[in-house]
Amino acid sequence: MTGKLTGKVAVVTGAGSGIGRAAAVLFAREGASVALVDIAAQAAKETAGLIAEAGGSALAVGADIADPAQVDGAFAQVTSEFGRVDVLYNNAGVNSSGSVIDATEEDWDRCFAVNAKGTFLCSRVAARSMVAAGGGSIVNQGSVAAVVGIANFASYCAAKGAVVALTRSMSVDLAPRGVRVNVICPGTVYTPLMEPMLLARGGGDLAAGLALTTAKYPIGRLGTPDEIAAVALFLASDDSSFLTGSVITADGGMTSQ
Repeated sequence: MTGKLTGKVAVVTGAGSGIGRAAAVLFAREGASVALVDIAAQAAKETAGLIAEAGGSALAVGADIADPAQVDGAFAQVTSEFGRVDVLYNNAGVNSSGSVIDATEEDWDRCFAVNAKGTFLCSRVAARSMVAAGGGSIVNQGSVAAVVGIANFASYCAAKGAVVALTRSMSVDLAPRGVRVNVICPGTVYTPLMEPMLLARGGGDLAAGLALTTAKYPIGRLGTPDEIAAVALFLASDDSSFLTGSVITADGGMTSQ
């Protein structure tokens, strides 16, 4: 590997599985000390084990990013262990279902609490550390659902749209202080989080839901966690030093149609 994050301290939320795990492992391979924040503490520990086996440095922290006290506590552990934060990948998220007619308030509140408020809470703490250290990079996880309409995903579309708007606002506020903020809007990536959506789309048939979803992508397939992790690495590293406020659609051509 090229050591693109050598000497950096990176925090990855939702690091216990899927894209978060892939990004955490990649960041560690590229030289970062990585803090793995996940509501599923055991899953975060498993990711830490993978990094340790490869000779990397990792800290697993169990926390619900929708809870301000838990976010503050998690970042306190990170700074106690590593001293600062140079990179934050706000990857943690939850899915939803339902149109504006039948989505529940509970679904709406949880979707915004994790996807939007969680991004805000983690960014607030991390940005303070980055500004004090002279700079850094925040990578937010949006979705193609933030830029196109997707049926029966009202809460998710709205929350991810908020993440894109927040990214732009943060980038303007933080650029003069040396902190870059960008957002990735992935298309559908095959992770455990996506399986309930695929099942619902296929009427309970996972293969049918997968086929219907894949048909939306000119590239002819869904994305992989490693592919999105590579985009996150680019945005986290100095390779993207002139990018801030950018919305990167890593979607196999889905939004180009």
